[in-house]
Amino acid sequence: MEYRISALTRDAEDIRREVFVEEQGFSNEFDETDRTAEHIVFYEKDIPAAVCRFYQDTEEGVFVAGRIAVRKEFRGRHLGSYIMHTLDLEIRRRGGRRILLSAQEQAVPFYQKNGYRCVGESYLDEFCPHIQMVKDL
Repeated sequence: MEYRISALTRDAEDIRREVFVEEQGFSNEFDETDRTAEHIVFYEKDIPAAVCRFYQDTEEGVFVAGRIAVRKEFRGRHLGSYIMHTLDLEIRRRGGRRILLSAQEQAVPFYQKNGYRCVGESYLDEFCPHIQMVKDL
């Protein structure tokens, strides 16, 4: 598995549209943050398999991760944990000490296994319950 970091690419858009819009039914998948965030696309034999994005928050040393998605045919291979490890690595390389993310409530156990903890109350993002999570590096 290899990965590439860049601005938002067609591969990243396609994965996010497939997972968040077509599978999960979100309508507001793309936003202004996409223009400035760094996007990581993960490839298996040159086939785009997964994506995430991250950017520096206004507080020094704090980064925000999100839009973490794995295509259906690549699920069940522990790729999600590899994505989270890669985010840790790349954010540390940029001087990050803390990562924030907004998790779908159904994914909270996955993020907890990867070192995140819940902060605050749950809220709705479109129709889906979410909660803020944090990880100190």
